[in-house]
Amino acid sequence: MPLLEDYFPVAMFALVAILFPALAFWVSRFFRPNRYLPQKRMTYECGEQPIGHGQIQFHVQFYLYAIIFVIFDIVTVFLMIWALVFSDLSDTARWYMIIFLGLLLIGVTYALKKEKILWI
Repeated sequence: MPLLEDYFPVAMFALVAILFPALAFWVSRFFRPNRYLPQKRMTYECGEQPIGHGQIQFHVQFYLYAIIFVIFDIVTVFLMIWALVFSDLSDTARWYMIIFLGLLLIGVTYALKKEKILWI
């Protein structure tokens, strides 16, 4: 069957990709030091004594900054690619890009109206 012959290299690659890390983890158990030190269980291992809890709550505003940064980043990356191949694009691809940019513009407008990004 030619189908099995075509996928044999893929199956071998998948088998090696699964077995090699498993074998590496198994062999590393025999070579690594197995000493328990209380300093390893500390929050910070840089020599400083931890003060307070290791888990703190962040304000939602930081996550909103991150999301808005990703929106601007995506717009920048796709606009650069779009500008490079604009003359070679089909009408369908241009419309998809306009719709995509419109959705991102709606997201930025929403964030500006909610006044979550006053630093702009």
